[in-house]
Amino acid sequence: MKRGVMVILMMGCVGLAHAGEADVVKAEVNRDVDGSYRFSVTVRHDDKGWNHYADRWEILAPDGSVLGTRILHHPHVDEQPFTRSLSGVRVPEGVREVTIRAHDSVHDVGGKTLSLALPD
Repeated sequence: MKRGVMVILMMGCVGLAHAGEADVVKAEVNRDVDGSYRFSVTVRHDDKGWNHYADRWEILAPDGSVLGTRILHHPHVDEQPFTRSLSGVRVPEGVREVTIRAHDSVHDVGGKTLSLALPD
């Protein structure tokens, strides 16, 4: 009996791990007239529903500080990859490149990131 329960629990964990980490597959950036930036980021993740989905992406300065976060409020099970935007991102003077990473509700961060040069 205990062995059957263990197998069922292990199968459930395999299902969660199968979705993997969230990857940033594409990103674009534009500078607005007020000096802030607008990012459009495409994320790929094998969302499984509310228990395992890509739940945000972040823009990082070279020192690792987070400059902006786009919260993803729901799973995108049938929309992969998907693109969302974030406007009004302020970047410190002198920063010429940022890194974008995605986050999922199970693995935290760890998938593919993307470095992006900022336009003048």
